[in-house]
Amino acid sequence: MALSANLFLRQSQSLVMTPQLMQSIQLLQMTHFELTQFIAQEVEKNPLLEFASNDEDLGSTSDREPKDERFEAMEETHGEDGSERNAGDLASDWYESDNTGNANRLSDELDTNFGDIFPDDGSPQRADAPELLSQWKSMPGCEAGESYDLDDFVAGQVSLRDHLNEQIPFSLPAMADRLIAQHLVDQLDDTGYLHAELNETAERLGTTLADVERVLDTLQQLDPPGVFARCLSECLAIQLRQKDRFDPAMERLIENLELLARRDFATLKRVCGVDEEDLLDMMTEIRQLNPKPGSGFETEISEAIMPDIVVRPSADGSWLVELNPDALPRVLVSQSYFASVTKTSQDHAFLSECLQNANWLTRSLDQRAKTIMKVASEIVRQQDAFLLHGVDHLRPLNLKTVADAIKMHESTVSRVTSNKYMLTPRGLFELKYFFTVSIGAVEGGDSHSAEAVRHKIRLLITNESPDAVLSDDDIVDTLKKGGIELARRTVAKYREAMNIPSSVQRRREKRALAKVSGF
Repeated sequence: MALSANLFLRQSQSLVMTPQLMQSIQLLQMTHFELTQFIAQEVEKNPLLEFASNDEDLGSTSDREPKDERFEAMEETHGEDGSERNAGDLASDWYESDNTGNANRLSDELDTNFGDIFPDDGSPQRADAPELLSQWKSMPGCEAGESYDLDDFVAGQVSLRDHLNEQIPFSLPAMADRLIAQHLVDQLDDTGYLHAELNETAERLGTTLADVERVLDTLQQLDPPGVFARCLSECLAIQLRQKDRFDPAMERLIENLELLARRDFATLKRVCGVDEEDLLDMMTEIRQLNPKPGSGFETEISEAIMPDIVVRPSADGSWLVELNPDALPRVLVSQSYFASVTKTSQDHAFLSECLQNANWLTRSLDQRAKTIMKVASEIVRQQDAFLLHGVDHLRPLNLKTVADAIKMHESTVSRVTSNKYMLTPRGLFELKYFFTVSIGAVEGGDSHSAEAVRHKIRLLITNESPDAVLSDDDIVDTLKKGGIELARRTVAKYREAMNIPSSVQRRREKRALAKVSGF
């Protein structure tokens, strides 16, 4: 059979991921911070895009009330002869106007004339505001008419390295020792631990290992206690030495912290050579130490989470779901600027592309807001009992249930719920918090949410007494009486995920704490 090339016409449909469609999908899963950065980049490179100002939200200035005449007089920046007038002169004019008599008369009536109570030289007191304002205006680096930011006058935060550098000159007078100390300070982490090989440090600085160790011993005596430690046991030992509590028994306890983490109190008593009461006292002292001595000097600013959805009860008993206006980007397309530029510019293709991209961005942002609103409204409808009664009434929910209800794909719902937060009367929750697996019920009843079951397990363990510690089998029986069918290995898995020790370890710890509280 001979092979030959032929031409055929065929029609077919296929989904093509255009760059704009891919960016629309990316916009859907962006956080508020990422979305703000993306829009700022688009506004920077697109001349037809601009941020909406607050004036446009508040209305035009013509709709506002007229200002008072005396305030308009204070806003005048030039005198009658055309010379520049400073703020102090303007304020002096206002203070010395007819309003001064009215103010003095009102002060006499209200008995608030403080000039008669605290006189300096017997002369009538005059308002100090103009003089103080003139002094501020004459400060170096401040120009006339420049506004002041109070944050510029806030005291700066002292870092851990600055705090240590202030103490080093008093502890190490020799310049060679200060050089070694500065090198060690530069290798501290944010928690105050030293991550440096002393041999390498000595070779790099051209000194002996004994000198580096001697400087390190001096640095470990600085404030905060425990700084310059190379491990947790050394950090605790430094703090105990400064308290004069590092005896042989405490030293053996510090050397066996893994036994303390496992709550193996019987082995610890044998290793340390103490009885149960002494061991409890030693554990109490260790709990009072700081395992991260440099954490108090952290200068990182924690970013506040801005909710995308706000849920609050309405007057008719339902829930009012709204988009947070502070989280909505405010972008406008300047049609007037496009019309004015196209009349004089020759590059119509570039401007048309910019207009197309600007219109696409505004439509994508609008579609993003509508999609988030649909998903949030359905979540509120499904989890109405949680909003009313708490986590015990959290219902099992998956992405498919919400996707089918709002007629969208599961992947779209997954992108919407990623890094989006909802502010409710119960607190601030990520949208993914409301999606939990289903736990079967006894005798075919309503299923339970896994998060609600974990909450029940946590409450049972919290409320148990030292003489009646619940085992995993006891928790299974208790949950079964409440209508929850759960296997013992599942209870153990949930307990370990919540960092709750076993019943044996909890019994030892609760009895130990009970004895300590009894003393």
